[in-house]
Amino acid sequence: MRRSKIVCTLGPAVDSHEQLVTLIEAGMNVARFNFSHGTHAEHQGRYDRVRAAAKETGRAIGVLADLQGPKIRLETFAEGPVELVRGDEFTITAEDVPGDRTICGTTYKGLPGDVTKGDQVLINDGNVELKVTEVEGPRVKTIVIEGGVISDHKGINLPGAAVNVPALSEKDVEDLRFALRMGCDLVALSFVRDAKDVADVHRVMDEEGRRVPVIAKVEKPQAVDNMEDVVMAF
Repeated sequence: MRRSKIVCTLGPAVDSHEQLVTLIEAGMNVARFNFSHGTHAEHQGRYDRVRAAAKETGRAIGVLADLQGPKIRLETFAEGPVELVRGDEFTITAEDVPGDRTICGTTYKGLPGDVTKGDQVLINDGNVELKVTEVEGPRVKTIVIEGGVISDHKGINLPGAAVNVPALSEKDVEDLRFALRMGCDLVALSFVRDAKDVADVHRVMDEEGRRVPVIAKVEKPQAVDNMEDVVMAF
């Protein structure tokens, strides 16, 4: 049995019945639904169209629900977007402060406890790179390594830090329940760290009375360190 799959991410650009039929005939095996975007109503409509296109082509198409996972973001800037230049000092704080080109708040108040001097901090999908120089109370002081423009609610990624946020956010649980009821065939879990993260997904599935295969996305160093336990969780 061929286990490798051609997975296509669906969205507004590929949404019509005709486009889905074309993808299936070209070899798509799995339709990925990205729950970082879109409403449940939009996902339901897309799901119905995938099933209709699969029936028309006589192909078995899997539906993958890819959960967003925990998101750490900047708060807001008082006067709009700011540009950070290499060598600038920039502080991310757990305090509620108006953001400017020197400081901004974060939605994750536990950030100062999770990072240490030398840690890498990426903002806006890695377009801006910072390095932690000091943690002082609620403030994480950094220096800009790679500059760029940042603005309200841009994402923060901490590649090397052991972040203590749950792998399943409240949104993820709601999305998981919806996807299971919708009829998804697989679930992808973002930012897996250990076996407990997988167990949390299984717990929600058991509450819904429906288990489907879980794909653990290895995006954090902790997942590599705990790989054996993560695999055994399945």
